[in-house]
Amino acid sequence: MMTRYDGFGNKVVLVTGAGSGIGRAAALAFAEQGARLVLADLDKAAGEETVNLAGGTDVALFLRTDVSSEADVHALTDAAVSRFGRLDVAFNNAGIAQAGPRVHELSEADWDRMIAVNLKGVWLCMKHEIGHMLEQGGGAIVNTSSSLGLTALANQPAYCASKHGVVGLTKAAAVEYATAGIRVNAICPGMTLSPMVLRAMQDDPDVLEPALRAHPLGRFGEPHEQAEAVVWLCSDAASYVTGHAMAVDGGFVASAM
Repeated sequence: MMTRYDGFGNKVVLVTGAGSGIGRAAALAFAEQGARLVLADLDKAAGEETVNLAGGTDVALFLRTDVSSEADVHALTDAAVSRFGRLDVAFNNAGIAQAGPRVHELSEADWDRMIAVNLKGVWLCMKHEIGHMLEQGGGAIVNTSSSLGLTALANQPAYCASKHGVVGLTKAAAVEYATAGIRVNAICPGMTLSPMVLRAMQDDPDVLEPALRAHPLGRFGEPHEQAEAVVWLCSDAASYVTGHAMAVDGGFVASAM
């Protein structure tokens, strides 16, 4: 059962990548805390399903959003303030994954797409979220990096680069806006049983056993476990935490370093 925190009942929370996996789990966790939600995803049907699961359109707004498009992100944050009057919390979670080509085999198009969604998308979201938060005197942001934003695996150069970039961007923003009352942190999930990870395991079943061995707890994470970390980082219980990249990874990074 989700830990209860005081103070979310009057807050407006934006979640990208809210149609499934960690994003949906976080959206539902914030809804359980009593927050009002602004949800974004490329998959309209999945995003609208999350709205229904969270309590319906009285408490949640969905906008189909491509986070790599500044026009889309600007419209998303403006819609949050137009609908609910403010923006207190943001979970910038939308991302893509790709394994396969090594550095010298990676196409420019694949590199550009990975960076556009995973890194540029987080920057665009923070750019427009922070503008609103500055006007109201504070806020809390969590970005989704990865355990591969703290270490690396072969055959994932663009993904590793994008997720390391998220960690650096998170720390830079945390330092820049600390005195403005805006805290910025990141979660770095290990293998988590989201639809994206499940698809990857179906595409290449041989990765399952080595991946399990790489996580000392001996299992993969669940989306709700990542959501617990996100909600805590955004709560007043984490009021002295900023610029932190939190590994929620079953010990993967500790065993790899």
